[in-house]
Amino acid sequence: MRLLAATSNYAALVRPLQLVVMVIALLFFVRVMRVAVVESKPVDGSTRRRRGGNLALRYIEPHEHKGERVEVSPAIVIGRSPECDISLADTYLSSRHARLASDDGDLTLEDLGSTNGTYVNQELVRGRVLLERGDIVQVGGVLFEVVR
Repeated sequence: MRLLAATSNYAALVRPLQLVVMVIALLFFVRVMRVAVVESKPVDGSTRRRRGGNLALRYIEPHEHKGERVEVSPAIVIGRSPECDISLADTYLSSRHARLASDDGDLTLEDLGSTNGTYVNQELVRGRVLLERGDIVQVGGVLFEVVR
């Protein structure tokens, strides 16, 4: 008789715990799917093309490069490392600081985990951002303006 009582108490405890674990697993799966859907969307949520040609960068600082134009096609990496597409001897730059990409006339920027951060219009970049004409991009001590 005692064995039967112990079994029923065990079942009374285990069944609700199994249900709780299954609900938590389901919620976790739903969250993972939601993040996957959000991350797979385009940067600005549209597929429109820009008029007037592709966006590019123009140096503002350092002064020895002032006015130089940098075309971004299809993507470039800025940093201190000689392997970067734009390699600059700036102590505030990380070896691989930021990546710019051009896609159908849109220009995007993402920080590559740099120590000092990447800024657009004096705001710290988190993730990938869409750049617009006239935006000011700062990587380390280097300033660029987004131009056509």
